[in-house]
Amino acid sequence: MAGHRIGRTSEDIKREITAIIRELKDPRVNGKMITVVRLDVSNDLSFVKAFISALEGIETAEKAVEGLTCATGRIRGEIGRRLHLRKTPEIKFIADNSVEHGMKIFKMLDDIKGGDNDEN
Repeated sequence: MAGHRIGRTSEDIKREITAIIRELKDPRVNGKMITVVRLDVSNDLSFVKAFISALEGIETAEKAVEGLTCATGRIRGEIGRRLHLRKTPEIKFIADNSVEHGMKIFKMLDDIKGGDNDEN
């Protein structure tokens, strides 16, 4: 039962972080295609690692992480207010290049598929 609660709370936190990111005015974050790829939540819900990816690449994700790290207090406060948690978790943002990596794989598969069609 505890795993279900952690999973549900994790999804709630992910949803709220995504919404808060859209509201931030920081130029490192605002106007970028930033995605919260996944969250790692501790068993007692006191610590969260948020993996951030950007469509533009890892450099954009790293700059966004800098901006999000500066706004961690505001983000944490908003999560506490919106979710009414007893203890709001500490948040650490980490740049992740999984979206960029996925796009490369998709392009390679598309190239392979295109090569097969040319031979037939």
